[in-house]
Amino acid sequence: MPIRWRLTLFNALAIGVILLVLGIGLYVLVRDTLLSNTENTVRQAAVSVAKTIRSGGTLEESNRERLTLEGVFVVVRDGQGKVVGETLRLGVQGGSRDGVWKQAARSGKPASGTANLSNQAPDYVYAVPVRLKGSGALRIVEAGKPYQGAQETLEDFSAVLAAGIGAAFLLSIAGAYILARAALKPVDRVVVAAREMGEGDLAKRLPVANPKDEIGRLTTTINALLARLEAAFARREEALARQRRFAADASHELRTPLTSISGYARMLDEWALKDPETAREAVRAIREESGRMRSLVESLLALTRGDEGAPLNLGRHDLASIASEATDAARASAQGKVEVEFRPPQGPVEANCDRERILQAASILLDNAVKYTPEGGRISVEVGRRGGSPFLSVTDTGIGIPEDELPMIFERFHRVDPSRGAGGAGLGLSIARQIAETHGGTIEVESRVGEGSTFTLLLPEDLPSGGGTRADLL
Repeated sequence: MPIRWRLTLFNALAIGVILLVLGIGLYVLVRDTLLSNTENTVRQAAVSVAKTIRSGGTLEESNRERLTLEGVFVVVRDGQGKVVGETLRLGVQGGSRDGVWKQAARSGKPASGTANLSNQAPDYVYAVPVRLKGSGALRIVEAGKPYQGAQETLEDFSAVLAAGIGAAFLLSIAGAYILARAALKPVDRVVVAAREMGEGDLAKRLPVANPKDEIGRLTTTINALLARLEAAFARREEALARQRRFAADASHELRTPLTSISGYARMLDEWALKDPETAREAVRAIREESGRMRSLVESLLALTRGDEGAPLNLGRHDLASIASEATDAARASAQGKVEVEFRPPQGPVEANCDRERILQAASILLDNAVKYTPEGGRISVEVGRRGGSPFLSVTDTGIGIPEDELPMIFERFHRVDPSRGAGGAGLGLSIARQIAETHGGTIEVESRVGEGSTFTLLLPEDLPSGGGTRADLL
């Protein structure tokens, strides 16, 4: 059963029970009021006539017109029950089976009850015993009134009350349904909007009629979930695109040395072995291309390990010692073509880091500087602190990087125009940035074309010591 019908049924039953209880209570109250009015009228009439009889008056001297208008009849009896006076011709005799007067005569006190005296019986009768003034003779004053008037009024009231309760119950059902439909209308709009969403259409949002009620808060929460899902799907698509681009670029980079190695191997197999000079040249080319492939594969493995969150061997290390070691290796690689110098800090600069990974990042930055600095240029390495955070910077006087290329130099396989310097696979800076981010740091770059570049590896100030993964650190 739909929720709106369940709500309607519940509300209708609740209101129906309330109406029924109120109706019964009102019926009982009105009935008791009508009967009480009848009985009070009869008592007052009996007492009034009794006073008149006690003082020596007669029944004719009482206000018979008022009694008649009130529908009250009065019968006066002697001590044996014989009727000595009555306001109406009731035909009541002393041997009547109705004995309310007998109770009053026997007890000497007023008595009341139901009797069949009038032609509209049953009647309510109230009997008052009276001793005549002077003679002391006993008289019984019986006043009565039929219940028929009260019963007719009660029947009319019951019919009106039942019709009112029935109409109110039907109105409550209609009102409960309308209220339930109005309350659940936002849910219908949400359902329609959700059905219109396609599998990949996460940009749409569900309508929020009233953000402060329960349905509005639920819809707002679902919209926030959709926004997170949209962002997650966007990141997934971006990651898949990068992965596809990475695989394509890696395949392209590997194809070149493999093609060269395959060509030289075929040449050796077919004829070059007969020419020692050509054979030596082919072997040298194969070794160079194999080394290039090995370097590329190692770079790819380094990136893969970084993507998978390879654990770090963290410890407290002197950043100046790492920079000095990387500088010595770069100076040997430059073979005097460029000047490579290290400017030691005034004091030790310690950092919580993986020494081998930071040394690798520093070597990449220096190797990149050597490649893109013309002969006779200068490269300087500096270590220090910036705002409490340790840093290692490499500054060169090389060819520089165009401003529009700066945002992309850390992308995998991205290379500035090879004609501007030595070539490469375009993975070095990606690996360096990955190492920095794994440590919770960054790499900043400043460059001007024709003047040189400065790469700064900035590490966090309070990186906790001990092993951990990149996920733990970030």
